[in-house]
Amino acid sequence: MEKTKRNKLLDITFDNPNDITFDSEVEAHAENQEDEKSGKSASSGKNTGKGVLLQFFAIATIPLVMVLGNSMLVPILPQLERELGVSQFQSSLVITLFSVTAGLFIPIAGYMSDRFSRKAIIIPSLIVYGAAGVLAGFGAVWNSYTILIIARAIQGLGAAGTAPIAMALVGDLYSGGTESKALGLTEASNGTGKVLSPILGSLLALIVWYAAFFAFPLFCVISLLCVMFLIKEPKKDKKPPTLKEYLHQIGAIFHKHGKWLIPAFFAGSLALFILFGVLFYLSDILEKEPYTIDGVLKGVILAIPLLGLVATSYTTGSKIKKNGVLMRRLMLIGLVMMSVSLLLTIFFMRNIYVFIGLLTLSSVGTGLLVPCLNTMITGCVKKAQRGMITSLYSSLRFLGVAAGPPLFGWMMEKSEKWIFISVSILSSFTLALVFFLIKPDKKVS
Repeated sequence: MEKTKRNKLLDITFDNPNDITFDSEVEAHAENQEDEKSGKSASSGKNTGKGVLLQFFAIATIPLVMVLGNSMLVPILPQLERELGVSQFQSSLVITLFSVTAGLFIPIAGYMSDRFSRKAIIIPSLIVYGAAGVLAGFGAVWNSYTILIIARAIQGLGAAGTAPIAMALVGDLYSGGTESKALGLTEASNGTGKVLSPILGSLLALIVWYAAFFAFPLFCVISLLCVMFLIKEPKKDKKPPTLKEYLHQIGAIFHKHGKWLIPAFFAGSLALFILFGVLFYLSDILEKEPYTIDGVLKGVILAIPLLGLVATSYTTGSKIKKNGVLMRRLMLIGLVMMSVSLLLTIFFMRNIYVFIGLLTLSSVGTGLLVPCLNTMITGCVKKAQRGMITSLYSSLRFLGVAAGPPLFGWMMEKSEKWIFISVSILSSFTLALVFFLIKPDKKVS
């Protein structure tokens, strides 16, 4: 009887061979059982108390800082090209090199956070991230593209230990519906950063075009203080495994969950590829005929689709809890919205109102997709391997960000319509992957 009750409350199972069990929930249940035996409260204050809101705020600053360090530069890229005398491709590397470096080092940061602690990685990463921002600013002041690019690569190294590790930290701190809500909040914070970034970047450019590089470290300092003083990380119960044991455990996770985990990784990467590609595209075309929009108004227009993303992400994260059927349904709806709206843009590319509206609809679809992916990926593993799995996922997301600007820039030289035909086809392909490979057979209340 107890076993049946536990299955109803804790497990999400998927039709074989694509079973998904939220191992973190099973693990949390086992921990609570041990607490009850020792006379402690099952909740042990983990998900309740007045400190939770402060923890939520502190965690939310981490993805916010990460995205500000990238997205805030998107509006100034055309001016960077003119001031430093570089090509469109070279300006895209300001985003791409940062994201590639972060993507390559995220798995290492994830392993280190599993072996030591989340805060032991996040704190020095924020310091490196902010300091490299100052160096990038001086590179711009000195008109040195080389110094600027090197600094951006160092920033990517720092970024590797920020938001991806924060996602694993959420899984350590919370469980059940609170975990889903916290993950939705981190995605909403990420989206909020994307909404604010183009506006902030445009406003700062009114002072001097490279002001964003120097303003960014201030946000790092705020996040650093929040992490240090507002987040109390739970202690590790067991001695960390050796690297060989660790890799074996990761291999076992992919053997068990790979048939749905790999499509989930691909879907998250595609969502960020499209998002940053579209931002790069908009930043460039808005300053040209027939639009000729620049300055703060351009930043506001860039923020409109992202506002749809952030509002949807937070709402989705708050509602899905551990409901596998609902998550799958929302992912499918989101991917349909992305596929259809991106395809329709080719007919309205010269109507700025309809064009931005369709891109906003696509962002709403992304807001339905990504929080569900976050919850599924974080919940499928136990604490000891969570850092690596979420880091691999974040690594692919960063590589998606890295690929967006240069590939969109290359396609812009060929055919603007084919940009949106291509990403619509990719979204439809991802829709098929989710439909056939991620199939829950029961609803969890």
